[in-house]
Amino acid sequence: MSHQINIRYEKASLGNAVLSRRLRRAINTALNEEKVHVDCEINVLVTDDEGIRQINRELRKLDQPTDVLSFPMFNLEAGKFPEDVSELIDPETGKLPLGDMVISIERAKAQAKEYAHSVRREIGYLTVHSILHLLGYDHLDEGEQKRAMRTREEKILSEIELTR
Repeated sequence: MSHQINIRYEKASLGNAVLSRRLRRAINTALNEEKVHVDCEINVLVTDDEGIRQINRELRKLDQPTDVLSFPMFNLEAGKFPEDVSELIDPETGKLPLGDMVISIERAKAQAKEYAHSVRREIGYLTVHSILHLLGYDHLDEGEQKRAMRTREEKILSEIELTR
């Protein structure tokens, strides 16, 4: 697959080539593991706590920072990527516009310290988590949906060697 992954850093100091490669690898692996069989377009904004707080406030009416926000373009069913998405393909790009994600590097660093693992693993986790949201997964309940999402996250993270 030839996915178009558009990464934008809100501030130049937040990003680098290594981080961009890691984000792309996590996204591509998640899409592959979820058997996404069409080229997709995903937009990624990397920001800090204040940047994500502003987006969270404007779009979700929650005046607080968070680690990652996901904005799916379509209402997909978790674990069941549709066979035929031809009517959803953007005719200009020839790709399926899957959605947008926003990641707070500042929050990722704090959580990595809190959970006693690397920043690399935390950013990988947040990226995979967001892609799964774009693909219809959710964790609003504490039951089956959350377990299914966590299982998929850990499987995908193991593929890119970011296990706990």
